[in-house]
Amino acid sequence: MLKQRVITAVVLLALLLPALFAVNPWPFMGLTVVLIAAGAWEWGRLNGVGRVKAWLGALLCVLACAWVQQLGWVLATPPLLWLLAGALWVVLGAWMIQRGVSGWALWPRTVRWIGGLLLLILAWLALVQAHHKGVNFLLSVLVLVWAADVFAYFFGRALGGRFFSFKLAPSISPGKSWEGVWGGVLGVFLVALVWAQFDQSVASAQPSFFTLIQAKGWWVAVPALLFMAAMSVVGDLVESLVKRSAGMKDSSGLLPGHGGVLDRVDALLPTLPLAMMLVAWI
Repeated sequence: MLKQRVITAVVLLALLLPALFAVNPWPFMGLTVVLIAAGAWEWGRLNGVGRVKAWLGALLCVLACAWVQQLGWVLATPPLLWLLAGALWVVLGAWMIQRGVSGWALWPRTVRWIGGLLLLILAWLALVQAHHKGVNFLLSVLVLVWAADVFAYFFGRALGGRFFSFKLAPSISPGKSWEGVWGGVLGVFLVALVWAQFDQSVASAQPSFFTLIQAKGWWVAVPALLFMAAMSVVGDLVESLVKRSAGMKDSSGLLPGHGGVLDRVDALLPTLPLAMMLVAWI
């Protein structure tokens, strides 16, 4: 398993890194469209829409991404769209977690399927627009989410159950603890402090997410970082809820040793649009 994970990670990095740092944005856009289309195919399978519709969902995502690119939204998205995307994730995430695994199956299947495709398209648009703002900006958002995940994992393993007698969401993801959540929050703030200091020391021409929100003062930055950390947890829980409802351990086996695309990007689906919302409105 470890060997598979390492090989898959090396192959992905070999594809992503040249595209990420390429002068022309098209390689990055094309590669990420493929990943989002794969996530759309997985989403169809998780919601039991059938083989044909699962592939149709992937095609619809590709066409929708091409359409928003033609609209010029990759360069400048209407701020209202990010506000609506943020509100949708907050309301939808809270509702899904409150209703639990059994509640998800009560939604009409077509609504679940189309809604998920819409969220995937918004995540892609946020991803490529963040890349357009600069590699430093995009990486700062990605590392924020990865730090929340890594710190949550280690704090949960080391301290889970020692301070809180109740789990975070036992019916959705029994292994997640509140100690892990607060460990993830700590990781987010540490990364933000280090990254912002590094940007200042090297006088980076490309602002990061952290320097943009910190410029408004810590009274703005602290709630923004807490919000991002919380929504990364929501993204993780939402995908776990859908998989548990479908009776599947992984979203697919497309990434050997890692599961599926959705398993790798679940926390990014809400946080990427929310990062763009915060930057647009703050």
